[in-house]
Amino acid sequence: MTGAAAKARQGQYDVVIVGSGFAGLCMGVRLKQAGIDNFVILERDAAFGGTWRANHYPGCAVDIPSHLYSFSFAQNAQWTRRYARREELLAYTRQVARDFDLERHIITGAALHSARYVEQDHGWRLETAAGAMNARCVVAATGSLNRPAIPPLPGLDSFAGTAFHSARWNHAADLRGKRVAVIGTGASAVQFIPEIVGQVARLDLYQRSAPWVLPRPDRAISALEQRLLARSPLLQRFYRLLVYLHHESRAAWYVHAPWMLKAAQSMARRHLHAQVRDPALRARLTPNYALGCKRVLLMNTYYPALAQAHVNVITDPIAQVRTHSIVSGGRVRDVDVIIFGTGFDVEQAATPAQVQGRGGTLLSEGGKQAYKGCTVAGFPNFFLIAGPNTGLGHNSMIYMIESGAHYVLQALLHMRARGLQSVEVKEAAQRRYNQQLQQRLKGTVWSSGCRSWYLDKEGRNFTLWPGFTFTYRRLTRRFDADNYDVT
Repeated sequence: MTGAAAKARQGQYDVVIVGSGFAGLCMGVRLKQAGIDNFVILERDAAFGGTWRANHYPGCAVDIPSHLYSFSFAQNAQWTRRYARREELLAYTRQVARDFDLERHIITGAALHSARYVEQDHGWRLETAAGAMNARCVVAATGSLNRPAIPPLPGLDSFAGTAFHSARWNHAADLRGKRVAVIGTGASAVQFIPEIVGQVARLDLYQRSAPWVLPRPDRAISALEQRLLARSPLLQRFYRLLVYLHHESRAAWYVHAPWMLKAAQSMARRHLHAQVRDPALRARLTPNYALGCKRVLLMNTYYPALAQAHVNVITDPIAQVRTHSIVSGGRVRDVDVIIFGTGFDVEQAATPAQVQGRGGTLLSEGGKQAYKGCTVAGFPNFFLIAGPNTGLGHNSMIYMIESGAHYVLQALLHMRARGLQSVEVKEAAQRRYNQQLQQRLKGTVWSSGCRSWYLDKEGRNFTLWPGFTFTYRRLTRRFDADNYDVT
C-alpha cells in the first residue's frame, strides 16, 4: 500500500477506481487480467473491504447463499454456512485481493474529495485525502449502502445516553441491563435484535412499517461437503448454477407476474403465526403492503425475539426525544441507549463526492440516471459499477457487478485499441434507455403503492433492475460505441 501511495504522488494513472468493496475489487481483477496495471483503488477508511468491513453489528450476515454471493472467477469451497457471516465475507474479500495481487494497488485513507474533468487534457483531476492525482478514466465503485440515514427526530441532540447507527456499531457500549430503543426495522435491525435481546433489561422497537419476513434456510456446511466442492470444480460450478437458477426464477414474480408472490406472502404469514402467539402483536407485525414492494427479509429468530416479555413493538410515531426518554403516542418511555436500524441514504450515496463533468456539470444534478447503469452523459471517461437501476430484489448483486465491470472493461479496451482520448454516452441514448427502463418498471410489485428506499422523492424507481439478471448481462456483453461520442 505504501508503494501505491508513493506512486499516487507522482500523478498519472490510466484508471482510478473509487471504492474497495466487491465492485472495486472486481474491476481491479478485470483490469489485471486485461494487462492494465497502471491503476489504483481508493479506499476512504483505514482498511479495505467495503460493506463487510464497514458493517460489524452483531449478527451481520448475507441474505444470499454464500456460493452465489462470490465471484465466478474466485469461487470458494470453504464456506462454513449457507448464509455466510460478516467475518467470512470480509476474509473472502481479503483473499481475493491477495490472490489477484490487488493489495499494492489499494490506497487506504484516501477519501475522494472531488473529481473534475479537464477538457483540454481529456482526463480527470482528483483531490483525495492522500493527495491530488490525475487519471485518464475514473470508475466509481462505491455502492449505494454506505451513508447511514438517521431521521431528524425532534430533540435528538439533547439525548444524554448512547446513540449510534447499526452501520457504526459502538462495541464499547455495554447493553447489559440497559433500556434500549431500536428505531427502524431494516435488514440490519432484523439481524441484530435477536443478538442483543438477551442482554438488555427492556427493548422498545419503534416500527414505522412492518417488514415481510421469510424463514432463512441457513445451515452449517459440513467438512465433507467442503472437501467435495474443493475437489470437483465442475460440481461446485453446477451447484452454484442451481442456486442461481432458483433465485433467478423469482424475477418473474417481481416483474412479470406479481400475483405469484401471494404464495410467498402466505408462507410469510404462516411464519409469523407459527412464531408469535399474541394476536395483538401479530397484528402489529403484519405488513399492510404486498410482499416484495419493499425489501423482503430472511430471519428465523426475529419474531421470537419480539415475542419476549421485555420487548415492546411501538407503532406510534416518535414525537420527541428527551434527555433520558422518548415520547411516542403520548407516553414517555425511559431509555439508556438508542440504536438506529434505519438503513441508508441511497439517493445521496450515489455521489459520495463532488464530481464535475464536462462544462462543470455536477453528477449530483443528473437525476440519478445512467446508461446501462455504467455511464452518464456529460461525464466523459467516467464509469459506474452497480450504478442506478442495477440493484436486485431477487438474486446476487455479484452477478450484476461482474456484468458492469465487463462492460466498463470493454469500453477501456475499445479506447486503447482505437487510440481514443475520451468516450461519452450520447444524451439521446441515455434518455431513450431510461424511458424504456421506467416503462418496464410499471406494473411491477415495486410500483404497487408502498413507500420504499427503492424510490426517490418523486416516486421514481432509480434503484432496481426490472428483469432477469441474464438480460442485463446480455445488454452489457459488448461496448456499443455507436451510442457514444468519441474523441
